[in-house]
Amino acid sequence: MIPRTLLSRAVCSSRRFPARPPAFSAGIQRFAAYRAMSSRTLTDAIKEDHQEMYEYYDKYTKAAGDVDAQERWARQLIWEVARHAVGEELVVYPLMEQHMGDKGLKLADQDRADHQDVKEKLYKIESMQVGSKEYDSLLATVMDHLHKHNDSEEQQDLPELEPILGSDGSASAAQTFSRTKKFVPTRAHPSAPNKPPFETVAGLMAAPIDKIKDMFAKFPTDEMKSK
Repeated sequence: MIPRTLLSRAVCSSRRFPARPPAFSAGIQRFAAYRAMSSRTLTDAIKEDHQEMYEYYDKYTKAAGDVDAQERWARQLIWEVARHAVGEELVVYPLMEQHMGDKGLKLADQDRADHQDVKEKLYKIESMQVGSKEYDSLLATVMDHLHKHNDSEEQQDLPELEPILGSDGSASAAQTFSRTKKFVPTRAHPSAPNKPPFETVAGLMAAPIDKIKDMFAKFPTDEMKSK
């Protein structure tokens, strides 16, 4: 009599399916990523960015004494803040102005003023020595300002905007907002141009918003990349 364990192994072995080709597996992964992305709300995307900023700043402060590490985390943080600000000005604030009437106009203007204050401080910090007392002090001021600004968005702006957009509108806005990550050199997507449109933070922050809109429109959409 054949032992039950051997018989079981033989049956399992006979039922094995051929390995999926790499291209098929990659396609499945892209589709899954697209589905996950399409289910995110605009609030999800914004909060994810806010959390990344806090994490990068935390890593910067914990790297005190390691100049190379601090320079890397400072660069990542500053690019993320600049890109996030541009993303909101491209996607979020126009939606607030379009759907929330006079209140939306007022909130968007205040948010833009907050961003302008942060941009001016980032201009100054670019000429400072990373890790110096002056640098750390100004960066701490920027982060304190951002915490207040981000909290206002999460607790006031977005809760009022989300019901107006609806689930589909929010998911679509989240996808569009996420595409702004292509403006950051260290995170450029393979489907984006060989060189990102902005190679310095100053260049990104100083560019007229209309110019950025034109560049942004030429990037492939998530639907295009999923095909």
